[in-house]
Amino acid sequence: MKPLSFLTKLTPALFLFNVTLPLAVADEKKPNFIFILSDDIAQGDLGVYGQKLIKTPRIDQLAKEGTRYMQAYCGTSVCAPCRSVFFTGLHSGKCPVRGNREMAPEGQWPIPAETVTIGEVAKAAGYATSTFGKWGMGFFDTSGSPHKQGIDRFFGYNCQRHAHSYFPTYLYDNDAPVRLPGNTGKGVGKTYAQELIQNEMIKWVKGNAKDPFMMFYAITLPHGAHEIDDLGIYKNKPWTMKQKSYAAQVTRVDSDIGELVDTLRELGIDKNTLIVFTGDNGSSFNPSSEIGKLFKQDANGLRGYKRGMYEGALRQAGFAWWPGTVPAGRVDESPWALWDLMPTFVEMSGATPPEGYQTDGHSLLSYLKGGEAPKRDYFYWELHKGAVVQAARWGENPSWKAVRNGINKPIEIYNLIKDVGEKNNLAKSRPDLVKKAEDIFKDAHQVDAEWPLSGPTKAQKTEAQKAWVIKRKRDKDGWVPPNTTPFAE
Repeated sequence: MKPLSFLTKLTPALFLFNVTLPLAVADEKKPNFIFILSDDIAQGDLGVYGQKLIKTPRIDQLAKEGTRYMQAYCGTSVCAPCRSVFFTGLHSGKCPVRGNREMAPEGQWPIPAETVTIGEVAKAAGYATSTFGKWGMGFFDTSGSPHKQGIDRFFGYNCQRHAHSYFPTYLYDNDAPVRLPGNTGKGVGKTYAQELIQNEMIKWVKGNAKDPFMMFYAITLPHGAHEIDDLGIYKNKPWTMKQKSYAAQVTRVDSDIGELVDTLRELGIDKNTLIVFTGDNGSSFNPSSEIGKLFKQDANGLRGYKRGMYEGALRQAGFAWWPGTVPAGRVDESPWALWDLMPTFVEMSGATPPEGYQTDGHSLLSYLKGGEAPKRDYFYWELHKGAVVQAARWGENPSWKAVRNGINKPIEIYNLIKDVGEKNNLAKSRPDLVKKAEDIFKDAHQVDAEWPLSGPTKAQKTEAQKAWVIKRKRDKDGWVPPNTTPFAE
């Protein structure tokens, strides 16, 4: 187990590292790409975005060594479709996974076989590929299996329902379930899942340091159950256990990212590696909740949280780090979104994408290096969570935002330049902007029988309910797959 209490003794020396390989070696190969997605972390959780109580020294340092983005947007405001947006380079009106659609007995709606993913693009460009953490885009016997979507190495949770436990009875090592020692699957245990996932990730990076690699590090923390193996510096805080655990989870994200960066530096590949960090959606908590109120996650003035379409749900903490390439100390206000990372990788890797490649994004490579952000007609989001919700953003100064909280609900209009908190709905006074939003919604939404704007079908609801019944029973029983083998370091 990795204690967090060491954070009480942080010194500047922690940020000094030895380079063991000559820089020329790193410069000879294509740049590595690491995308880190922290599950449910909010902008307001990080010190560099104004957090006062939760300590995130390594992320704060990396953001200062790179560029921090104030308007980095997720794919949409829940787990599976946000991942799908990143993996496919398609916004949530076109990507094949547009909601957390549960499947029985385990897993979520899969990415179709014909979809070109960043894993497949990376493989075509000669990259080693991996995903560590949470997948949620199709079980191993479906077209959405990570191994059928260009991923060489997978370790973690395939099913996001399973990822609600940090002391699970099993994880997946590639497609084989491995038993975690001392765990009951009921919120207590001896083996903390994130510890194993972090260790396997570090081992993979060390084993692939000589070749170009693309890694998707889908850190589950601080999502779901607020379970932690060590409360660290928060142990004696006058807070509730939930508050202490949440803070420790965020700090654990911080220290694990720090260990990854230390490893890159020790291997001499840091200057040849781009790291992009964001959250997958806004906070899970209402500002008046136990977590939201103490940590003031809305201190940045953004309205809304997970599953919504307001800025607090969509706008993420985000930074890019690439020593010597991404400008240090830059804070940028230009908007971009997760579907931009696919074309960014295509350009930086020199990849020739496989047949069928499509993207709604724009390459950010020049922008990441200090240039101007790419111009576009609009941003668009939709989420299938029962009632389908939509949002769009367009224009520059002012920058207009439209929100529709259900297909039969009225469209709301906000001026993000004057009203970033989305408090003043201008729809009644600006019917022209309402019409513009309607046109964008119509243009951006690609009809898909699996994701009707009317909401899930009766059969889909039945399937999802069946999946949740199975999950609850498995949780109660501490279920382990019958073919599970003991985890071996």
